[in-house]
Amino acid sequence: MGGLRTAAAALCTRGTGADLEVLLAHRAPQLRFFGGYDAFPGGAVEPSDGREGEGDELDLATRRAVIREAFEEAGVLPVGADELLEPGTRAALRAGLLADDEDAVRSFQRALDRQPELLARVRPLGWLTTPPFAPVRYRTRFLHFEASIRHAPTPCEGEIVRTAFAAPGTVLQEWTRGERLVVPPVLWQLDHLAHEGLEAFLARQPERCAAHEAGRLHRIRSAPGVWMAALRTPTLPPATTTNTFVVGEERLWILDPATPEESEQARLFELVDALVAEGRRVEGVLVTHHHHDHVGAVQVTAERYGVPVAAHPLTLERLPAAPSRPRALADGDRIDLGRAPDGSEGWHLEALYTPGHDRGHLAFLESRFRSLFMGDLASTVSTIVIDPPEGHLATYLNSLRRVAALDLGRGHPAHGPVAREARALLTHYLDHRARREARLVAALGPDSRAEAALVEVVYDDADPRVRALARRSLRAGLEKLAEDGAAVEVAAGQWRVS
Repeated sequence: MGGLRTAAAALCTRGTGADLEVLLAHRAPQLRFFGGYDAFPGGAVEPSDGREGEGDELDLATRRAVIREAFEEAGVLPVGADELLEPGTRAALRAGLLADDEDAVRSFQRALDRQPELLARVRPLGWLTTPPFAPVRYRTRFLHFEASIRHAPTPCEGEIVRTAFAAPGTVLQEWTRGERLVVPPVLWQLDHLAHEGLEAFLARQPERCAAHEAGRLHRIRSAPGVWMAALRTPTLPPATTTNTFVVGEERLWILDPATPEESEQARLFELVDALVAEGRRVEGVLVTHHHHDHVGAVQVTAERYGVPVAAHPLTLERLPAAPSRPRALADGDRIDLGRAPDGSEGWHLEALYTPGHDRGHLAFLESRFRSLFMGDLASTVSTIVIDPPEGHLATYLNSLRRVAALDLGRGHPAHGPVAREARALLTHYLDHRARREARLVAALGPDSRAEAALVEVVYDDADPRVRALARRSLRAGLEKLAEDGAAVEVAAGQWRVS
């Protein structure tokens, strides 16, 4: 997954009280990291910002970086910074910074250092670290400053599509109606800001950030009515965690409480208990399938909250411990969620029978925002292992095709970050499997070849840590070709074209 990079993000505000607004930058859809989402301006701390040590050096570097990033991405500077720039040089200086022109970088940093009181007015809010499943990981320091009103925000080309100030409450309402995507840690901060006001928020936020950096789960809301908790499990590399989702608003269902570790379970229960303390109630536990990295906390969760366990019958009979209150689910069954976050009635989850990876596998489709809870139907960190005889490739591909044909919103996998468009993710894996099959057909010939030799050719891009699993996936592909009449096993582990 790579190492952590140090970053800085700017909570830029203007106005006070009921007129308070925050600056949001809409990230270009093609970006790998939260493309298509609204975020605070920000980015990596660069060498020109200062040394990334600790203490005062890091503090100063992040203050410089947050002003530079807000200026580069949105053309916004703190109150008082305009006086640092010579008349008529603003546009040229910004263009130079975006082009990494050394003279522009030096000129900007010298201007900041000439007015240390400006840097001192930038107020730290705290550090937050990207979860371990993310493809790009940052340890980000969030900082606040009041934006100058002398210039309207304008986006930089390529990375940012648009920039605008908006009231925190308005942003939250639009997000709740499904009209806006917001980066989860930004959404979490806007929620507190809208309810507390600026001064109370600035006073309380450092303590909250410190608690989350120390291990407390913060409320990552990946969609309206969905809380996401990536918890450590004994899963397959490159993944190290399995996502547990808490779905609902008044009535909560805990989907795939997976971790067997007591310390990780405690983090999950602290989050759920806090939601219950606010007047919500836990209705039950949902399980996508029986694999060990999905069921480690099923029994203890059901017992703690005194609720049933709902899953496919094949999953219920293979759980590590038989639930005291089992509920068998079939394709098309609905789980009532009560009233949706936007107040609409009839909110529910629909069970989708999606075998192929596992014979009892279920996915769940949420009715209002069309969020798809995929289990191991698809992942955003790697391909899904199809391991015969439990796994069956043709069945799995049919499940992918069936679900990809539905009206879908965001995709919530068991492993990896949320996919902005579930259908695009499923289609990607259908294309990927087709290309893999074409490579397998090309590697076969009229003379028999051993599976061990074939895997070196067909899965030459596989992570060495999962080479044994690649061999099982190869077997699934060969069995599909045999079912299609395109290949034949002439002896144990020896194959040729049919």
